[in-house]
Formats: sequence, structure tokens, C-alpha cells
Amino acid sequence: MTDWTLASVAEAIRTRRVSPVEVVRACLERIERLDATLRAFITVDREGALREAAGLEAEVMAGRLRGPLHGVPLAYKDLCFIRGLPTSCGTRTPEYFSDRDEATTVVRLRAAGAVTLGKLNMTELALGPFGENDHHGDAQNPWKPGHVAGGSSSGSGVAVAAGFVVGALGTDTGGSIRLPAACCGIVGLKPTYGRVSRAGVMPLSWSLDHIGPMTRTVRDAALMLAVIAGRDARDATTSHRSVPDYATVTARPPSPLIIGVPENYYFDRIDDEVAEAVDAAARVLASLGMKVEPLRVPDPEVMSSVANILARSESAAIHARVMRDRPHELQPQVRERIEPGFQISAFDYLQAARLRARLARGFIGEVFGAVDVVVAPTIPEPPPTLEEARRGTAAERIARMGRFSRLTRPFNGLGLPALSVPCGFSGDGRPIAFQLVGRPFAEATLLRLAHAYEEAAGWQTVLNGGPEMAPKPPPLGTGPA
Repeated sequence: MTDWTLASVAEAIRTRRVSPVEVVRACLERIERLDATLRAFITVDREGALREAAGLEAEVMAGRLRGPLHGVPLAYKDLCFIRGLPTSCGTRTPEYFSDRDEATTVVRLRAAGAVTLGKLNMTELALGPFGENDHHGDAQNPWKPGHVAGGSSSGSGVAVAAGFVVGALGTDTGGSIRLPAACCGIVGLKPTYGRVSRAGVMPLSWSLDHIGPMTRTVRDAALMLAVIAGRDARDATTSHRSVPDYATVTARPPSPLIIGVPENYYFDRIDDEVAEAVDAAARVLASLGMKVEPLRVPDPEVMSSVANILARSESAAIHARVMRDRPHELQPQVRERIEPGFQISAFDYLQAARLRARLARGFIGEVFGAVDVVVAPTIPEPPPTLEEARRGTAAERIARMGRFSRLTRPFNGLGLPALSVPCGFSGDGRPIAFQLVGRPFAEATLLRLAHAYEEAAGWQTVLNGGPEMAPKPPPLGTGPA
């Protein structure tokens, strides 16, 4: 059961082929066996998960289902506030963050029947794209231990890829959903800014934060998004737009679309194997009836610079207390990323916010006046080793972080939906991925197109008429299946 997709687990529970308790026990046994190596979890709520599962099992037997995720085991990045569980945000302080109410996304998933298995590892304070953590252990890439799992939602990527859970929540300020999804060979969706509530989730940057699903398949991401999306009175930035039936829409064949492949920036200085895999993915999209053509995009470096000013200012304000009272508790590269925010003036911050709005309008008008979807690499190279990520001074590590996340960061400034989808492996078995980017609130278009790609590329298969299966990591250290 730990090899199944979210959709197949939900269906098996609904039809009483398996029980929620059986599924949860299988996941907990796998966590107990492998997580000492992979370091996906900070907190495993074994007793709470089994108690929830038993209650949900009784409801199934009584003919009652709470929703589409009834009995499905999920886990959450450890900056989502859940009453009764510590929220460390990847720091050494167990109760670093709390809120008056639980995270809206978690509340909605629970109302749909999901079981909470626990809280997931992450880069400290969500400040880093590699997933290393001195306090809770470095998250290990399940396909190739000793290599980075991506960050900052590292535990979310590992937990889904390793079969500990069938879905997880991550957050994305500069790529922190898409980077670990790409590194771990799973699907990761950064929705449009305002599509999903961030209430009850520790912020890093109010202007740039997004929260979204991380799953094995595109269909699974659609199922989770349908539950968590929508207006929330606790988050004034959430949109009043209605929420489509993403799961139904995703299953339909995509209409012919114009897909733009950037000629500038996104394929500059990237690994040859990444370029070849993304080019192959574009050819699959063309075979589905899409028109794939070259595209020049407005210089993303400008938006990245603007986003950096906003993120540094806001993260400094958010974490001012720990920087003032307990800076020694933070890792050196985390301190060094927060400190510049204290030097940014109010004038520069406000000018950056104004310029961001103008750049976003210009990008949307110019790019999506010509194409429907943009396709680009998610990561510039296959996941490097943890030793490489940790090498050098704090300043050198920060520069390396910037290079690794440079392909995802601009879309946070733009607030556009971006979906990372696996598209192959390097010669030595490290995952590679591409991202699809669309107009604001075009998640349905991206999901439908990605689902069609997934099926055409053979990423998702059906074995012996059984439940849907997604590629899964092999036994540790043996390379891809």
C-alpha cells in the first residue's frame, strides 16, 4: 500500500478493499524502518494517526465518508501549526511558531478525511534550497542517499517519494515546493498567489509565500488542490474566485495550446542532461497536439532582484526576535541570509513592491499574449551531493543556493502558478524535472496538460490491473528502478 498513489488509496478505502488503519499502519512501519536514514520527519504522531484512522474506519463501516480523502495518510511541513504537535520550523526550538488557530489547509484536508501522520523536516526557517539541517539531520534523497533532497520543503519531497505518505504540503517562497519535488522525482505545485490560504503557516515573506501540494502524480495534486484552494477570511490575500473541480478537469484531454520554450535565461548554464530531458518532454507535449515554439521572456534577473529585496526585508521583520535574542541557535548561513534585510530602507522596500507589480503586468501581457503555457527546467542540474551543498563559507553556500534556485524564484515574484513534473533521470539515477507555468489561476490548464504528459511519457503505469502506481525509489543505494 505504501507504493500506491493518493487516488488509489482513497478509492481502495472507499470500496472497502483496505481500511484506513491498514494503510496508516503500513506507512508507520515504513517510516520506522527507513526514516532514520532518510530524515523526512521531525515529529511522527503514531498514536494520533492510529486514533484518527480508527475513527475514520468506523465511519466507513457505517457508510459515511467525510470527503474525497477519507482515510488517506498525509503529513505537513513543520511550519504548519497543528494543535497538539510542536512546530519547530526546522529550528532547534520545538515551539518556534504558534497561532490562534490551526493552519487552514490542514483543517480543510482533515475535513476531507485525511489522516495526519506528523510534521516534516525542512531547511531551517525555510531559508535554503538543499534541505540540509544541523538540528534535525539532513534530508536524504531517496533515489540517491548522500545527495540533496531539495528545499526548503525537503521532508515533504522525501516523505512522498519514499512512500511514507501519499501526499504532503510544502511552501514555496523562491522554489521550495518545486525544488524538492524535482530532486525527489515527484509532482509539486506552487499555485497562483492567493489561490490557497496561508493562515496558520509560519511566513517567510508575506509578499511571496505560497502553499501547495506535493504528490506522486498530477492527479493526486489536483485532488489535494481541490480541497485546500479557495477564499479564507483568515487570509486577506486569498482570492474570491470560485474553485474548479480540478480532479475532473485534469482527467480531460487538453485542448491544443501554444507552449513557449524560453530562448533566454532558463536554458543558460544548465546541465546537458537536464537540457536534453526537458527538450524530450517538450517533444512529448508536441506529440499531444501542442504547438511548441521558442519564446523570449523579459529578463527574469530583474524580478529576482526585486523579489530578493522583498523577501529579505520581510524575513528580517518576521525573525527579528530570534536574531536579536538567540542568534547563536541559528545555522550560520541562515543568519547570513536574514541579516541583510535589516539594512534595507523603507523607501527601497516600497519601490521594490511598486516595481514588482509593474514587472508582473508586463510579463503577463507580453508572454501570455503570445503563448498559453511556458515550459522550462525546474532545477539547473541533477541533485548535487550534500557534501557539495555544504562546502565552503556561509557566503559561498548562499551563492550556491542562489544558483540552484534561480529558475524557480522569478515565478514567485510574478505570483504565477508553476507545476514541477518529473521527466527523467541523469545517467547515475538522479531525478530531473521541468516546470509548466501559466496565467494567473490557470492551475486547471497546467494540471490537465501535465497529466496528459505523464500518461504519454509512461511515468504513470498500471500493473496487472491493480491500483495506479508511480515510479518509486528502489532499495536504498541501488539506483533508479
